[in-house]
Amino acid sequence: MKYLAVADFISAWLKDYAIASPSPGFVIGISGGIDSALTSTLCARTGLPVVCVEMPIHQDPAQVSRAQHHIAWLQERYANVSGARTDLTETFDVMAAALPYCNSEQAQFLALANLRARLRMSCLYYYAGIKSLLVAGTGNKIEDFGIGFYTKYGDGGVDISPIADLTKSEVFAVSTQLGLNREILEAKPTDGLWGDNRSDEDQIGASYPELEWAMEFDASGSPERELSNRQQEVLAIFRRRNKANRHKMEPIPVCLIPSNLR
Repeated sequence: MKYLAVADFISAWLKDYAIASPSPGFVIGISGGIDSALTSTLCARTGLPVVCVEMPIHQDPAQVSRAQHHIAWLQERYANVSGARTDLTETFDVMAAALPYCNSEQAQFLALANLRARLRMSCLYYYAGIKSLLVAGTGNKIEDFGIGFYTKYGDGGVDISPIADLTKSEVFAVSTQLGLNREILEAKPTDGLWGDNRSDEDQIGASYPELEWAMEFDASGSPERELSNRQQEVLAIFRRRNKANRHKMEPIPVCLIPSNLR
């Protein structure tokens, strides 16, 4: 892959889409992770206004620090970038307290983690609404179309998806070529929804390079008899998550009324 050419192509695509919308620019949530860092940089390279919003909710200090450093890094290089901060911790706490208790601790933790993502989505669309901006998504190919590792109507609620055709490995490669902060490049990927620093790999049970292999292998139709035990395990993880999250990757089912009933 020609990484710098890909970056130029995506930024040009973003600018063309915004102008055709029409919209003056973009708003994006900055988490301190590689995906939002790359997406915001690609948006900044369009020359159009970009609002980078930090939205902490009981956030791990390292994630907050990386997010702030990245916004500062962008502002040093691009005059069209502005930063904003909306602390949603109190909002989250009030809403969580108003919701019913769940007997399953695991189910409740997951529901509250998704609540964080959905509060952030609502916040981004507020900024988008008052400034007529497009909400730029940060999902990559393996998350969006492989295992569905995102929150429906949370970080999945966006107007455009600039990096959804890049694998995680390609995201890192393009980011390296663009000179993004070393602390972001070296940080373990995390969704930042749990109030601690658990990584995506901790949650999924496989690394992104492993999942990329599984996605490619699954599409190839190759025989599985010569796979190692670990490859079989990773393939099972990929297929299980792909099946469970298929509803995120396909259009919402619509009940079509037969003509004879109209």
